[in-house]
Amino acid sequence: MEKNFFDISPEIRELGEKAMKKVLPYFEEIDEITEYNQLKMLRAFQNARVSESCFAASTGYGYGDRGREALDSIFAEVLDTEDALVRHNFASGTHTLTVALFGVLRPGDTMVSVTGVPYDTLQGVIGLGENSNGSLKEFGINYEQVDMLPDGGIDYEGIKCAVKPDTKMVYIQRSRGYSLRPTLLFDDIRKISNLAKSIAPDCIVMLDNCYGEFVEKSAPGNVVDLMAGSLIKNPGGGIAPTGGYIAGKRELVEACSYRLTTPGTGKEIGCTLGHSRELFMGAFNAPHVTGEAVKTAVFAAALFELLGYDVTPKYNETRGDIIQAILLGNEERLISFCQGIQAASPIDSFVTPEPWDMPGYDSKVIMAAGAFTLGASIELSADAPLREPYAVWMQGGLNFHSGRAAVLLAAEKMKNSGKDS
Repeated sequence: MEKNFFDISPEIRELGEKAMKKVLPYFEEIDEITEYNQLKMLRAFQNARVSESCFAASTGYGYGDRGREALDSIFAEVLDTEDALVRHNFASGTHTLTVALFGVLRPGDTMVSVTGVPYDTLQGVIGLGENSNGSLKEFGINYEQVDMLPDGGIDYEGIKCAVKPDTKMVYIQRSRGYSLRPTLLFDDIRKISNLAKSIAPDCIVMLDNCYGEFVEKSAPGNVVDLMAGSLIKNPGGGIAPTGGYIAGKRELVEACSYRLTTPGTGKEIGCTLGHSRELFMGAFNAPHVTGEAVKTAVFAAALFELLGYDVTPKYNETRGDIIQAILLGNEERLISFCQGIQAASPIDSFVTPEPWDMPGYDSKVIMAAGAFTLGASIELSADAPLREPYAVWMQGGLNFHSGRAAVLLAAEKMKNSGKDS
């Protein structure tokens, strides 16, 4: 960083240069993955015969919307699935997952989560929390859980005991959520799926793929039956203003579409209201933006290791998502870090984030997110519940240059507040 636009101290700048020397060899591998996924995306666009007419707005029922159908085709191809359901009217990743779960599960079915308790906001959907009106549990769907091993690994022996021949769904959460267990890699997902299918050949293996798209060359579509994710994370490329996707086997995606709209109409209705162009642009840019986010995370890991903090994953570890966790040790450091990230944001840089009682969480949460799209995790953000072990989860970065600056500013904020010791 030749110009010190943000008044970063020589000490932090020097550590930043040391971190860069550590991570540059790993950036070559990230670039290779990015190029592979970008060319795969380009081919998918061409195979879908995308033209400017695909961006035209539809209204009302949205019958015959070419753009909607082409976008579904693109997502199916890049995720290695038979079909996909990509819509702007999925309100969040949790909403998308909820539609998928209610789309394929029926009263009396059993869902087994094999990666421990799911992300906080999904617990009410399942019926685990107090606020679970309308949950799967109320509709007579059973829930069982296999916890992760103490080291954060998959309990394969526990899966063997929990999954029965009549189990309807084996549920996998790829990313760590607000935990410190490792994110699952493609090979982990394949191993879980193969084990589940060996016990219950007809079960639906469903993957919460949030934060994991385009981080590896291999897409999980050919090892799971159904997956879902949010368009304001990786696959929206920082351009999609909202939305989500469900992808997988054709008959399962169709069942989910009946839940989203109505039985019998499914994917055939649903106007796009002029949002198609943003979703296409976001998808096309997604592999590159995801690569930039991964670089930002790798740099953050290297810098904060140099500062003496535990990080997970480490800068030289293989990654399955864009999230970087940093163990800051106490509430004061955590708040300072998030305030530093906010100060480096293009939007609302003048705002000071403070902890608050966020709906869906059991403790106060602080979030730094100066984003063009509210809550877009593919844009650089940092958040954490204020509870032990006072780790912060950082993700995103539309480009590495601003992402690097933000990480340095977070370190500077901690230094200047006197709370990094």
